[in-house]
This record gives sequence, structure tokens and C-alpha cells, in this order.
Amino acid sequence: MACRKVLFGMLPDGRQVNQYILVNARGTEAAFLDLGAIWNTMKVADAAGNTADVVLGYDKPEYYLQDGAYFGSIIGRNANRIGGAGFQLNGTTYSLAFNDGNNNLHSGPDLYRNRIWETEVEETEEETTLIFSLWSEDMDQGYPGRARIEVRYTLTEDDCIKIQYHMVCNKDTIANFTNHSYFNLAGHNSGSAMDQEVWINAVRFTPADQGSIPTGEIQSVKGTPMDFTEYKVIGHEIDDNYEQLVWGNGYDHNWVLNDYGNGLRLAAKARDKKSGRVLETYTDLPGIQFYAGNYLDGKLPGKDGAAYGKRHGYCFETQYYPDAIHHMNFPSPILKAGEEYKTTTIYRFLTEKQQ
Repeated sequence: MACRKVLFGMLPDGRQVNQYILVNARGTEAAFLDLGAIWNTMKVADAAGNTADVVLGYDKPEYYLQDGAYFGSIIGRNANRIGGAGFQLNGTTYSLAFNDGNNNLHSGPDLYRNRIWETEVEETEEETTLIFSLWSEDMDQGYPGRARIEVRYTLTEDDCIKIQYHMVCNKDTIANFTNHSYFNLAGHNSGSAMDQEVWINAVRFTPADQGSIPTGEIQSVKGTPMDFTEYKVIGHEIDDNYEQLVWGNGYDHNWVLNDYGNGLRLAAKARDKKSGRVLETYTDLPGIQFYAGNYLDGKLPGKDGAAYGKRHGYCFETQYYPDAIHHMNFPSPILKAGEEYKTTTIYRFLTEKQQ
């Protein structure tokens, strides 16, 4: 498998953005940008052999800079929200930007998504890996320590996208990365994804307040619309008069994955019965944020001119729980000075018989 590099476009400030395209022996194609280490395309076959791009995104780099949905972006140093836009670590108070009401979301607004990452291509006889890396200086985004960050994308011959995250910092800090791709297994431009089905390997979730900050409680999904322990159509209960869904405008919550501490395991699945496409998500992390695209508004033209409206795609964001730095009962996102943050998430695309 080889890697093809093409010019994706120029940013308004003159920076060049390159696209790196991987194709395996099955004809499955994935493309990534050195802007933000963004996952730009994922072209996979359905059960009848028809190929479609199943991740939402843009054809022009400047749209990514304007994108409030974070399509395909690598999010760090901390994914999701930190309540009060600040935290204490080793007796020192650190202030972050207020970019989500009284909270900080995705370490914005000075996003890694807006930066050009260093890029390497690593090839072996079996596979090709794209390595995106950058330096994050001390107090970048408000976080302590100078950190070296690396994200590796590999397209395997069995249609997996393997994402490996690595970070080392010279001070104690927070490390909690995710990929913010939106999936629509019927095709990125096929409209609402609410008739697709989802299963999540979790019997508990972390309820949140009206600002989407976890209360600290860990609650059973049983008997609630948060129960995805069996395949369920996403749209079936998303508009129920259930407090968590009302406050979140639908699904935008963290599920407490089963079997944390046992390495890589199946975290979630999605399927589109019409096309036969299936997506499996594996991770070694403790949580997954299932977000159903409740705030997509279609204002920016998507790929091929698509208008991505409300709930036209959904995210499986593997991560530490939101606001974990403030909850001692949550797995800790603290990375000690000199230690390695290493985690892996795999998105596997496959098909089953069309129904």
C-alpha cells in the first residue's frame, strides 16, 4: 500500500494544505490532511459493492477553519468539556478560554485543528502509516508543559482505520485526545442518519447538567433512552421528553465503557441496514461520547456541495470522561511529567447482508 500526496488547497494566510491518500488492496480509500491531522474522506463499499464516502467534511481547507462541528479533527490537549474553563493541578490554578458558555470545549478556540502538522509516511510490507506530529509549548491553550504530540493513522487491509495517540510532556498536565469524525454509513451526502442503528458496550453513562458538564454521578442506562445495550435506531427515542435528552438537544453524552483496563475492546457499533455497511469502534479508553449531530446546521458547503443539516452524521469520540479533572471518581486524564500517553482507537468498516 502506498501513499499519494496532493495539494488540497491554500489557506487565506497563505499556508499550503496537503492531502494524503491511502488505498488498500480492496480499493478502500482514506484521506487525511496535514491541517489539523483531519480525517477528510473514507470511501468504503456497501454490501452490493457500491462505494461511498461515509465521513462528513469539506472540499476546501478554509471551511475547516470556520467549522464549529470539528469534522474529522484531532482534539487535544483535552477533548470535550472542562467545567468553569479551568482546573487546579499540583496546587496551581490554570485558566482556559470560555468558549462554551461558562466552560471550555475541546481546548478551543486555539485549536490543534487550525495548525499545520509535521507529516511523515512510514511504509512496511504490510501497511502504510501516516504520522502527524507537533510541538505544543508550555501554556499552549492554557495547559502546563511543553509537549510532543503524535497521531498515527493506518489503513489496514481489512478496512480498519487505526489511530494511535502519543504524547510526552515535561510537566504534569492533561492528556485526553480524540478524533471528531462524523459518520453516515449511507454516505456523507445522504441526509439524516437517524434511521441507522447503534449499539454501545456500556450499561452506565455520566449524566450531565444543562451545560453538558457531568454531575459526577455514574448512572445505569436501564429503563432510559440512553440504553444501547442492544442495537437501536438512533432516532427512535432521541426526542423523548427525558431530561438528559432535552438538555443535550438529543444524544451528546459520555457512556462508561465496560471492561476498562483490559486493553483494546469493542466499544460501539453502528449499522445501516439499507446499504449493509457496519462500523465497529474499538478502544482502550474508559469512555465514548456518542454525539448525534444535534447542532449541525448546513451553513458551510460540505464535500460535493452537500448541506449537512441537523443529525446528518454522528460521532463515536473515544476519550476520558468529560470534566474528569474535577471528578475524583472518574479515571484521571492527568499525564505525569516524562511519562507516555499512549492510546489506540480503531474504526473498522465491514458489511453484512442488506435488509
